[in-house]
Amino acid sequence: MIAFVRGEVAAVTLTSAVLEVGGVGLELMCTPGTLATLRVGREAMLPTSMVVREDSLTVFGFLDEDEKQAFELVQTASGVGPKLAQAMLAVLSPDDLRVAVAAEDVKTLTRVPGIGQKGAQRIILELRDRIGSPVGSGSRTSPAAAAAPWRDQVQQGLVGLGWSAKEADKAIEAVSGDAGPSPDVPALLRAALRTLSKA
Repeated sequence: MIAFVRGEVAAVTLTSAVLEVGGVGLELMCTPGTLATLRVGREAMLPTSMVVREDSLTVFGFLDEDEKQAFELVQTASGVGPKLAQAMLAVLSPDDLRVAVAAEDVKTLTRVPGIGQKGAQRIILELRDRIGSPVGSGSRTSPAAAAAPWRDQVQQGLVGLGWSAKEADKAIEAVSGDAGPSPDVPALLRAALRTLSKA
């Protein structure tokens, strides 16, 4: 297993980042919140989880160990694969996820694209005794991400999750009042997703 990857960021796309490690470019699938903290040409270290399938080897990269552990844990629930686990972490922080499961908050879980009422109930039933309590990691945006144009990052994240550019722009306008002087891009992305799921 590959526990983490450290290297220079060679490229950042809507859904992944390429880190150069010993002359090899490793593509890591990441949530928009994680991608927002990466800068091409800068060194980064991301905890990783490798998913092996018959026809593919996919490496997922995370902002921190907490996000990685949440990703691996939610996949132990029946019907949750790596893509859905990643979508959950794109919408909810690990702590938000713990709170939703502990409070049996079906409504919060169904905000994740691909999770319906029954799926949310099953996830709660299977994970509530194992997910633990919130650790209070707080805001996870780096200073570099705060200085970046958050609107572009949020729009790219939403489009990468399957929303149209027009829908993304509407959601960004709806949450722009929450941006403040140093925007928390992952929080704004989650707020935009909440706006879209209500629409």
